[in-house]
Amino acid sequence: MAEYTAVALQTVAAGADVAFTETAVNGSGCINHREGSGIVKLRGITNQCRARFLVSYSGNIQIPTGGTVEEISLALAVDGEPLQSTRMIVTPAAVENFFNVSAQAYIDVPRGCCSTVAVQNTSTQAIEVQNSNLIAVREA
Repeated sequence: MAEYTAVALQTVAAGADVAFTETAVNGSGCINHREGSGIVKLRGITNQCRARFLVSYSGNIQIPTGGTVEEISLALAVDGEPLQSTRMIVTPAAVENFFNVSAQAYIDVPRGCCSTVAVQNTSTQAIEVQNSNLIAVREA
């Protein structure tokens, strides 16, 4: 199990990943992260066909001052591709209105392979993210 956080307010460009700046719980050899990066590497170190991970994210998002009031969203992304089933969508009534979002997904990694997971801004504009928390748990 590993837990990565980013408490400070950060601006995340459209299509970019949320950066995780603190390591609350250090991962094992099958879950790796470089502090300040938005990417977590999941490794298929197993004697079975695959390793299964449960990845969960929660955080607060808002439209920054000067942004356009419209739908904003984040999604868990595996190997750079957003998982549409994890898309976290909110439509604030005004800029600087925080909303809490969360999602989780099982991610299977074939034996001997690696996958990356990130939280990606799937909005059409930059958004602000605060109190991010990503937890990755090796399930099998």
